[in-house]
Amino acid sequence: MEIRRFGVGHRRPDGPPGTRGVEAQQIHVDFRGVVAELALRPNATMAPHTNPNLTYFLVIEGGGFVQVGDETARVSAGEAVVWPPDVVHAAWTKLTPMRAIVVEFAPGAVEPLLLEGGATDVKAEAAADAVEPEPQPAHGELSPKPAMPPPDRESTDREPW
Repeated sequence: MEIRRFGVGHRRPDGPPGTRGVEAQQIHVDFRGVVAELALRPNATMAPHTNPNLTYFLVIEGGGFVQVGDETARVSAGEAVVWPPDVVHAAWTKLTPMRAIVVEFAPGAVEPLLLEGGATDVKAEAAADAVEPEPQPAHGELSPKPAMPPPDRESTDREPW
């Protein structure tokens, strides 16, 4: 078993290039992509930039702002933003801090799906179990919040476990 630590005490204090007030810790890096934690202090910035990877910016604490192309939106804990490949994107905070997990998928880095020790033909299974897919947000937009959470996902403290 391998345990990778991140969070307070494990981040690089200088942050990624093009940032101010950002600390980061890479959790995983290989040919398939990158998983990292970012901690943005109040008034932090991640300058507008592009990269060739499809990226998910998952806000896990606090909140701030993001840019995707010409669009800007406020985000907070529990929301994820899709940064499409080769599209200008940025993130920043004003008065509050924000923590996020960033997951980047390298283009063309696909491996077969393994289930219980054997390879599975995902296309054949999908055709056999065809169900109408849920509507997806337009490229780069946030998913709408559900009106009510599923009853099996609600704890007495109203936290989805």
